[in-house]
Amino acid sequence: WYMIEKEESIISEEEAAQYDRQIRLWGLDAQKRLRGSRVLLVGLRGLGAEVAKNLILAGVKGLTLLDHEQVTEESCRAQFLIPVTAQGQNRAQASLERAQYLNPMVEVKADTDRVETKPDKFFLQFEAVCLTGCSRDLMVRVDQLCAQHNIKVFCGDVFGYHGYMFSDLGQEHNYVEEKPKVVKPKTDESNDGPEAKKPKVDPNETTMIKKTASFCSLKVALEVDWTNEKAKSSLKRTPVDYFLLHVLLKFRTDKGRDPHPESFEADATLLRQIRDDVLEAMGLSSELLPHDFVSYCFSEMAPVCAVVGGVLGQEVVKALSQRDAPHKNFFFFDGMKGSGVVDYFGPK
Repeated sequence: WYMIEKEESIISEEEAAQYDRQIRLWGLDAQKRLRGSRVLLVGLRGLGAEVAKNLILAGVKGLTLLDHEQVTEESCRAQFLIPVTAQGQNRAQASLERAQYLNPMVEVKADTDRVETKPDKFFLQFEAVCLTGCSRDLMVRVDQLCAQHNIKVFCGDVFGYHGYMFSDLGQEHNYVEEKPKVVKPKTDESNDGPEAKKPKVDPNETTMIKKTASFCSLKVALEVDWTNEKAKSSLKRTPVDYFLLHVLLKFRTDKGRDPHPESFEADATLLRQIRDDVLEAMGLSSELLPHDFVSYCFSEMAPVCAVVGGVLGQEVVKALSQRDAPHKNFFFFDGMKGSGVVDYFGPK
């Protein structure tokens, strides 16, 4: 449990008014922890905008928006923080004014550097780092670095109708969970049937239970060995989105961008080729991802950004406030089905 600076232990009247509903929901201690936390958010596309909004409204201490890209016509579609007039400007800079306006109590900063050029020490000033639109290599590097310094790491992306998030909260993440209180029955001589001895659950009384969860690194979560019998037997229950993510991250590594509607034919062909290569390398059948998977993973869909950004924002808030059980460790959303699934990949 990290300490919060002493002089900040009293919440001002202004803050109490601003966060009234949240304090009722998750308690004053959780709000204070949030307010002592600085977060880095990399990537200000549609998903990044949703996450930024959710963290700023929740009331973190500071949020740094890091993005070196320029605003394009496409990036305005799913990104509500960027004014229509901002074409050609830097994405983080263009998002700053509307982001700050959401909550003046949060220190919001824009950083226009390329994330790959940032030295290790840059990441160490944050309690949590959230990476969107990043390459697999960068996510693995930042995750390994942050794990050594007890910094919580989140990754997420939206590809067309599909979205995912991943979290690594370290070897030992402590949190509290609110449970209905179990009231032991009073020993009453006259009523000694089996019913009398049963503990009763009082719906109005709750109690806080301390718990610990353990997470693995992104590298380990992505390097599951699918050739052993145990993994093979779990394949039927494994969301295909996990394999789709491998294909899309490989595309991003090879092309330095995501599949783009303007080059649909060429990108679709390459995606199918990557699918065959990636699944073959895992010792799996390429039929795991059906031929038409390429139709659903181009561009960012605003509603998918809203759902994934809602879950991702909520997970960052839960982790920093140390309140409620975290999702462990992947969440996949399929906009075609309109459903999401939480699944764990890594050593059991």
